[in-house]
This record gives sequence, C-alpha cells and structure tokens, in this order.
Amino acid sequence: MKDAHDASVLTVTGIGKTYVEPVLADVSLGLSPGEVLALTGENGAGKSTLSKIIGGLTNPSAGTMTLAGQPYAPQSRTDAESLGVRMVMQELNLLPTLSVAENLFLNRLPQKGRVKIGWIDRKRLADDARHAMAQVGLDAIDPDTLVGDLGIGHQQMVEIARNLIGDCRVLILDEPTAMLTAREVDLLFEQIARLKARGVALVYISHRLEELRRIAERAAVLRDGRLVHVGPMSALTSDQLVTLMVGRELGERIDLGERRLGGVALKVDGMTRGQAVRDVSFDVRAGEIFGISGLIGAGRTELMRLIYGADRADAGTVSVARGGEGLRAVNIQSPSDAVRNGIALITEDRKGEGLLLGLPIAANVSLGNVGAVARHGVIDTRREAALAERQIDAMRIRTSGPAQAVSELSGGNQQKVVIGRWLARDCAVLLFDEPTRGIDVGAKFDIYGLMGALAREGRALVVVSSDLRELMLICDRIGVMSAGRMTGVFERANWTQDALLAAAFAGYAKREAILHEPLAPDAKPPEQDNLLEH
Repeated sequence: MKDAHDASVLTVTGIGKTYVEPVLADVSLGLSPGEVLALTGENGAGKSTLSKIIGGLTNPSAGTMTLAGQPYAPQSRTDAESLGVRMVMQELNLLPTLSVAENLFLNRLPQKGRVKIGWIDRKRLADDARHAMAQVGLDAIDPDTLVGDLGIGHQQMVEIARNLIGDCRVLILDEPTAMLTAREVDLLFEQIARLKARGVALVYISHRLEELRRIAERAAVLRDGRLVHVGPMSALTSDQLVTLMVGRELGERIDLGERRLGGVALKVDGMTRGQAVRDVSFDVRAGEIFGISGLIGAGRTELMRLIYGADRADAGTVSVARGGEGLRAVNIQSPSDAVRNGIALITEDRKGEGLLLGLPIAANVSLGNVGAVARHGVIDTRREAALAERQIDAMRIRTSGPAQAVSELSGGNQQKVVIGRWLARDCAVLLFDEPTRGIDVGAKFDIYGLMGALAREGRALVVVSSDLRELMLICDRIGVMSAGRMTGVFERANWTQDALLAAAFAGYAKREAILHEPLAPDAKPPEQDNLLEH
C-alpha cells in the first residue's frame, strides 16, 4: 500500500527487512512537514524495525528512502542525526554514570577559551542543560545530577530533551509516554505542538489510542510486517483501529474465569527502606490478583525489589505459604533466596535486568529452570529447546524458533520471554512490575488471560501498573502507594477511579501540609524529603 505526499520531507518506498524470516515487507509512506503520523500495530508488526531503519540503526533489506527530495540511506544513528532525523527509543540511550547535562550534550560539550584544549566550560554546559531541561519540565532537577540517580520517568524526559537539541527535520517517538506522569505527558505534547509549528515531521508510536487521537493527523497501521491502512486519524474509531491492528475484534471486558481464593499466600509486614518505602504491610491470598497503583516514584518498584531481595530492607518481614504448608516467615537476602522460597519477579526493566539479549530464547527461558534442563550438571540442549517451545506456544511469542536471539524480537515479545521463564517453575507468588509496558492491546489481553490462568492454579499475583484502568480490569483488590506509604487497599466492589486517584495523592498532600505548617517558636523544622524522588 502506498501513500503519496507531494511535499513529503521523508519518503520510504518498498522498504523490507529480513532476519531469519521477513519482519517487514513492501512498506511505502510519505511524511509531510509539521504533521504527526501515528504508527501503530501489534508487537512484532514491524513498527520498531521500520523506525530503526529510518533512524539509521539498521539497514533495510529492500527499498529506498528520500529526505527532502534527496536520497537518504543513513549508515548509523549518528549519520541520521547529522541529517536532522532523530529517534527517542522506548529503551533509553543514556549513560547512568554521567550527569544529566553531560548526557544532553555528550557529543558537543562546550569547551573553554578560544583555543580548544579539552577543558569543559562547566558553567555554559549547566546553563545550556537548564534551558533544554526546562522545555520538558525538568526545571527542578540539578543538571549535575547523575542520570542513574533519577527515576525511570525522569530518565525518559532527559532522553526526549536530548533529542530536541539542535536541528531536527524528522522526530520519531517510540512509546514516549510509557513511564511518564500526566503532567509530563502534557509537557511533551506542548513541545510536540511547538515542533509542528516549526515544520518538524513526527512519527509517533504508541499503543495508547487516546494519545494517538489527541495529537495525530494520520494513522499508519502495520500488521505482520505489512502496511494495512493509512488514512486520517479522525476517520477511525478506537474499535476500528484495534481491529486493523490485530485482525480481529476485542471486547472491552475480560473473563478471568472462576477462581476460588485460598488462604494467605504472601504477607508483607512493615517493609521499610529509607524514604522510598515506609512501613508497608499487605497480604495476598492464593488465587488472588492484587494490584499496586500510585504515581511514578511512589515506591511501587522499590517495594517489589525489597520483597524479592534485590535491595536490602531497613526493616520488615516477608511470609509465604507453599505446598499446603501454613504461612511462615522467610529470610530473603537475595533474589536466589526469593526464588527458593517460591517468589518470582517479572521486572519492569526487561533489557537491563530481565534478559540476556545476545542469547537465544531457549537460553533465556532456561535461566530460571536450570534444574529442569540439565543432566549431570550440563545443559541438555534438547531439553532446553523443548522447554522453550512450550513457553513459546503458551505465550504466543512471535519468533522463528527457540534459537532466535532475544535481541531480534519486538519489545512485547521480549517481555513474554521474561514472563515465560517463570511459568515453568513452581513459584507460588509472582510479582509483575509493569508487565504490559510497551505491549500492544492484543498482546495485553493475552497476558491478562495468562494471569487469570495462573490465578486459577492457585498462585498469588501482585501486579504493579501505571495504567489504573488496567488494574481495575484484572485485579481483585488494589493497594495504592503514595510517597512511600500504602495509603489504602480497595476491594473491587468498593473502589472508584476517583477514590484510587485521591489515595495516590494523599501522601503528598500530607507532606505538603507538614512542610507549610507554621512552627511554634521553639520547634525544630521537620525533615524534608526529597520530593524529586517521588
């Protein structure tokens, strides 16, 4: 399918890409100055592959491109950026050991004096960084802060700010709002409006259909590597767009099946780590899906890491019930202790903490199940491949087979590999941290169905999500975190979206009241938490 634009700043014609098998075939598009094109489709449909070809990260196997009427064939990301084509990837491209300012201007650090001798002009660097950061609402952060000390949401905004510096003709945004707060999303959209006014063309990749309808003029839908629709965004309903993406209709409700809740399978009591997690207690019954909601930085991920032993708690206990035994306290000093006690964590950072990208699917699945695939201490490759095949089928992973490298999969299919690793292991408690981040609507319903099946087996599920509607769809109860504390636990029959949101802000409202309350003449000022961390 072709889409012609007479004044296109960028055209792609007959673009295809083949790895082990074709992942993109005969894609032709034009992009006009000052427009936002919504690029959408299921995970594995080819969105990221097409974006990486345009952004110079990979070469096409077929087809040609033009930029402002001239042949365009970038050999690297740097090459593309020098021509004004920039890409904000879903996976961050930042150096955590460098400051925010250094990451923003890494390839163009200002130097002192007329003769450039390698000394960095720190004052000018800080000033330039503050200007760039202000555009995306990061005014309150010190430019000298190490990127590794920021939360993932703030890191995402730094990545966006980095790509807005300098000349930009085409900007590709790949799931840019996945880890942003509503305020940060509004700031990003304000910046997009400015870029459009300057004539910058934008490709906006997202599974959040309400965002696409808000900012995009046209929609391009990929399915199975082919372009199946290009047309005005206003002419499509959300249901029509979903049907184009997945090739079938999806209902708005999900039936997780009949479940009988058993006794308490996980009990967390008084969990504390500094100001990030403060005296949090809750329990989860066998067969229950317990959601954890809250704003970015509220302490949700930190809580999961403490339960799993990835970080050391200042105080608190974890108790589990396994194999018909009663609830008992367990000593978890490391993730291996957690796994031995039947607790698994599906991390939100699949590339940094969940996967070995250069290794095949089979090796990644067997990481949590070495005992099942080893014979006499040596990995049996046939057993390993068979285990991977079972999880590929169960998770509906789009792949050529167990031998395919995980790095060649789409983000959603990579996430499925992480989840699949733990499904073959007898873990009574499964901690899901943002399990559907960056996953398309069709794959989300697959994972919801999988969660229902796990709950019916009697496993206890804890699900952290930034998508409140997602939690309301699948959970039996929802605990809300705010400023490091759990401010409320809501039953399905009693919750409302307004009540859940009010609980999410409750901890910050109390803190603001304390910080602004007049002090008695002889009183000491209260300790002020670092609000930037929350």
